[in-house]
Amino acid sequence: MPEALNEHLGHDGAACPDSYYVRTAPEAFVSTLHSQGAWQPGEQHLAPAAGLVLAEIERRLPSDKLVSRVSFDILGVIHSGEFTVDVNVIRPGRTIELIEASMRHGERTSVHARVWRLLPGDTASVVGDEWPTLPEPEEAPAVPFTGRWGGGFIASLGGGQFADAHPGSARSWIRSPYPLVDGEDDPATAAFVKLVDTANGLAVREDPKSTFFPNVDLTIHLTRVPEPGWVGFETKVAFGPTGIGETTSVLSDVNGPIGTAAQSLTVRVGQGAK
Repeated sequence: MPEALNEHLGHDGAACPDSYYVRTAPEAFVSTLHSQGAWQPGEQHLAPAAGLVLAEIERRLPSDKLVSRVSFDILGVIHSGEFTVDVNVIRPGRTIELIEASMRHGERTSVHARVWRLLPGDTASVVGDEWPTLPEPEEAPAVPFTGRWGGGFIASLGGGQFADAHPGSARSWIRSPYPLVDGEDDPATAAFVKLVDTANGLAVREDPKSTFFPNVDLTIHLTRVPEPGWVGFETKVAFGPTGIGETTSVLSDVNGPIGTAAQSLTVRVGQGAK
């Protein structure tokens, strides 16, 4: 992984706002130490970056349509410091639309997103799913996630994990006290999405000090608007024999299951975090 300079606000001991980002212009931001990734100090974690990109879509293109799917491709290290978010409509429509957005550091793009938004309708009479329901968040024993992972983003989280967790499988609840942008309220779906990329670190199959397994993407499907706050995960991790893996999760909010997430992993034995 290319080395990234640590340019997060607060990395040098200076005051750091209680948020993941600070807006410096209508389309520009600077990352804070709370957004710091787990694999190296000078990167951003995809989780808050994904939340911010989605929040900017919602802010710049407000709509009564609902987010059905959002996918993120990681095109390289998500560098700390200053960056911009670009938003474009790919497929406009009265009932269905496709939006794309990207996080750009100068001329280099680190994250590319595509979001399907669908016009809502009344389907209350046919509601149903086959996903497992998690016990309440308060029933999950507290877990210090920093015991396995470093970085400011993981340190910003609180939550717990159930006792049946084992390598490659875990049920967890997490939440964060911080908004995406200093002084701004998170849109409901973005507030949920900003925590979902943690899934790949919740059911660790191998010690990250000896095995490198970052995800190169994140795809989230939702069946309704999430309730902000707690995000629940029932997570499974699979490693194949040729360096490819996958993390899959059933996602929940406090009202029950709400969708799924999948992450494609690049697995390298003997190349863990330094």
